Amino acid sequence: MNFSKVHAAMLVAGCTALTLAAGSGLAVAAPPSQAAGNASAEHARVVEHWSPARRAAAIPRDLVLDARGQAYLRTPNGGLEPYGIRLEEIEGTGAAKPNAKPGGGGSGDTTPPAINEMNPAAGTTIGASYTFQAKVTDLSGLRSVSFRIQNGTAAAQSFSASAAGNDLWQVSLSGFTDGDWSWSVVAKDKAGNTGTSATIAFKVSTSGGGGGGGGGGDTVTNAPWVAGGNVQTAVGRIYFEMPSNARRTRWAGYVCSGTAVQDGTSGRSIILTAAHCVYDDANKAFARNVLFIPNQDATTGTGTDRDCSNDPLGCWTPMFGVVDDNWTTRTFPDNIPWDYAYYVVSDTGAHSGTTAPEALDAAVPELAIKFTAPSVDDGTAGKNTADFTHALGYSYSDDPNFMYCAEDMTTEGTANWWLPSCGLSGGSSGGPWVQPMSNGTGPIISVNSWGYTTSPGMAGPKLSGTSASCIFERAKSGTVATPVADGNAGIAVSACP
Repeated sequence: MNFSKVHAAMLVAGCTALTLAAGSGLAVAAPPSQAAGNASAEHARVVEHWSPARRAAAIPRDLVLDARGQAYLRTPNGGLEPYGIRLEEIEGTGAAKPNAKPGGGGSGDTTPPAINEMNPAAGTTIGASYTFQAKVTDLSGLRSVSFRIQNGTAAAQSFSASAAGNDLWQVSLSGFTDGDWSWSVVAKDKAGNTGTSATIAFKVSTSGGGGGGGGGGDTVTNAPWVAGGNVQTAVGRIYFEMPSNARRTRWAGYVCSGTAVQDGTSGRSIILTAAHCVYDDANKAFARNVLFIPNQDATTGTGTDRDCSNDPLGCWTPMFGVVDDNWTTRTFPDNIPWDYAYYVVSDTGAHSGTTAPEALDAAVPELAIKFTAPSVDDGTAGKNTADFTHALGYSYSDDPNFMYCAEDMTTEGTANWWLPSCGLSGGSSGGPWVQPMSNGTGPIISVNSWGYTTSPGMAGPKLSGTSASCIFERAKSGTVATPVADGNAGIAVSACP
């Protein structure tokens, strides 16, 4: 079934909804339970759409930042594709083009960058993982900052650091072994000057948990989830398409992760994920051909496919997505505080493949969302502490395995929680952060959002004290006019806290 090209996106301000239509006579859709007659045919069309060729061509929607704050979409082969800005525009923002040659261009600046406030400081003992930081300043601007790490007399390794705001540069590293280590900072400015810090000696003790680095020996960077529980069946892989241009004439396939969550409503079920898995903020369009496969880890197939019958619970097709309007009017990374969103699934006509209940919320034990403040930086390392957090998702490189990372949670700027050693790969975007995790279940306090280009670590948006709960309420009650054009299947909510 092909949808007619009617613009049906909705902008919700407070409790007032404005429907934007290209034509007249547009009707508001019936509640999900009443619109099921068309949903069944549409579900079959979406499932059929994901042919083996389209599935193979889909890539993770994996957003990352480099040291300059430039955004990229990471490709499966490790390449970086500039996101939200054309290559020829990058130079105009003050960011160097890839492979740009250094040089001052006759600026006359001969002063190298200044390097201060190195952490860990001399004599510090750390654990198996740590977030290294240094304050680096320069009048003509910085081209690159790298941290050189050395184990005793072994050869040093160099890691590109990322800007963390307020002149701080950092990189999160894991895998340290007991013994004497050292590190230094090398910074280059845009005039071609290089500054090198003194070499700082530190110790590593993995048995003691270390200090300040995110969890010591209990840290899990990237491993298969084998503990089962509600999280195993509530979390799934999401297939969807987004446009490759603003005119929506070309579309590309992507994969993310999402979680069926408790909503207390009838007639619909709700999936929590990342906003960048629901709405393309670069080309300004909602996703199309969305397919949700919970517990896809337990498939009897060889990987993700359109055969919903070989997945233990089958497949569901959402009707529309719901995001904060701040995500739609800005472009990543300017909108990272709002990288949370929901997909709404009809309880009838949206499922196929198995004898599981037709309603998603009846087929899986959903997880709760926690909108109150979680524990962060509690001062004690390890898995038995309040801030120990699990992040989970379907990493692209481990298809079809359900993966996770776990460690003490800290912050990244004012807008994000941060797991400094997390190594989940692309495809995990939108997967849940659970704190605390008990017997494979627990409340969700964030979702996998973004990382840096050259270092481990995962950022997650704050659900507490943000519009996340307001957007959730719209997902529980909102509707989208039908028929809906490709790219318009969603609600952008404004006037939230």
